[in-house]
Amino acid sequence: MARRPVQPMPKAVLDALEARGVREDYEARPFYQRNDYLAWIARGQRAETRERRLAQMLDELERGGVYMKMAHNPSRKD
Repeated sequence: MARRPVQPMPKAVLDALEARGVREDYEARPFYQRNDYLAWIARGQRAETRERRLAQMLDELERGGVYMKMAHNPSRKD
């Protein structure tokens, strides 16, 4: 079974989570989702891509019920 490397939390991402007030929503997600979000953001080669991906993650956390543009019922915010 292949394991994905654990991604470090960049200060800019932590600051963005706190500024948007979604850090608790982020922490409530399963580890694999948190790790995947960080890896996905970091893989962006251009700053614009990383910023767009960060914005998508923040929007999804704020909205709830979504993970990487897919339904995620456990995080729904009815």
